[in-house]
Amino acid sequence: SKDLDITDEEKVMEFIAEKSPDLVINAAASTAVDDCETHFDEAYAVNALGPKNLAIACKSIDIPLVHISTDYVFDGSKRTPLIETDKLGPQSAYGKTKLEGEKFIQENTDKYFILRTAWLYGLHGNNFVKTMLDLAETHDEITVVNDQVGSPTYSLDLAVAITNLLHSEKYGIYHVTNEGECSWYDFAKLIFELSNVDVNVIPVSTEEFPRPAPRPHYSVLDNKKWNASGFVPMRDYKEALGAYLSLYNFFKRLRKI
Repeated sequence: SKDLDITDEEKVMEFIAEKSPDLVINAAASTAVDDCETHFDEAYAVNALGPKNLAIACKSIDIPLVHISTDYVFDGSKRTPLIETDKLGPQSAYGKTKLEGEKFIQENTDKYFILRTAWLYGLHGNNFVKTMLDLAETHDEITVVNDQVGSPTYSLDLAVAITNLLHSEKYGIYHVTNEGECSWYDFAKLIFELSNVDVNVIPVSTEEFPRPAPRPHYSVLDNKKWNASGFVPMRDYKEALGAYLSLYNFFKRLRKI
């Protein structure tokens, strides 16, 4: 965060003790998946040691920690939606450091909510949806991988989901994504369809589009536990994308005024 370096254990302890919050939500992470491969120590500091420091600090004043984790803690070999207790096996440096962060939290506090989510996009920062729309302005054809399948998730929906936890004591690990699944190729097609953008989307395999960090081929997260716990269910990813694009285009028009 701009206010706190979560990798500094002493500063974290001082900050939490001074502010004395009711709970802490950790959305800080090193999420540049490919960069994590070449900057492992930095990724480990933010994704593993940072959550550990927060867990210790939260434990010291007996408050809950809400931590955002990822589908990358799985290896991607399963072909049905993943539940919280499925075998873990991160293939990338990013996934490995995020899993270590999860473990450190569980070792250092009992009052935690670890929310595994996936394929996040929102109004702030860079994301797949914005990238596709930007590319479409200068390209007639766009190639997108069609053999990686997951659940696109609108960050606003995740934020609303987190509000479910403010007065809850149902601690644990939860999978929280928008419902449904698709490939990146399918998602790109939907983005352009809902945006009325005419562009030719060409499917390619992961092998044809190599990246430094391996990606899970299938990482759809099952929200069953979240729903069974009485929390507000997540809406379908298509509905969420439509809502996002309406807002995105509204702000885009405002900027042109």
